Amino acid sequence: MAFDALGEASDEALVVLFAGGDPAAARALTLRLVPLAVRVARRMLGDAAEAEDVAQEALLRLWKVAPEWRQGEARVSTWLYRVVSNLCIDRLRRRRSVGIDAIAEPADDRPSATEGLIAADRAAALEAALAALPERQRQAVVLRHLEGLSNPEIAEIMEVGVEAVESLTARGKRALAAALAGRREELGYGHD
Repeated sequence: MAFDALGEASDEALVVLFAGGDPAAARALTLRLVPLAVRVARRMLGDAAEAEDVAQEALLRLWKVAPEWRQGEARVSTWLYRVVSNLCIDRLRRRRSVGIDAIAEPADDRPSATEGLIAADRAAALEAALAALPERQRQAVVLRHLEGLSNPEIAEIMEVGVEAVESLTARGKRALAAALAGRREELGYGHD
């Protein structure tokens, strides 16, 4: 199939084409899915390099399951969200066993302009507050409020009911609000 036509094919169709030996399908699917995987992993882990490693590992797993992929049973993106989330949770658990002081600070690639610093402070405060959440709450909040997925999609990814997702996101939002309470002025919201 021509590379241009692959851009219009569904993720599931591309997986089937790849399993049939079409390397162009793999390239098209990689271009489509890697940004999603990196974005989710970055938000869960707070580390760009580690997020790229997770995305690479998730795609390798997709290539391994491609020959057994059954169209219509699950969406590739849902499968990928689940795999990336689980890989991130595994890494977060390993971090805890190492100790927080042993983890290097992420590289600072933010702009030096005042607005950039304020945005960076806000993002850092959110990341710190997210990091303090229990894993399942963090996962639900990231997928719902940062990735924009629906509760039924999140329920499928997390393998829980929609009510559990609603509860996890509500508790996560309350915990984030409590963690960030009293920091409005410090984060540049007091002047708005």
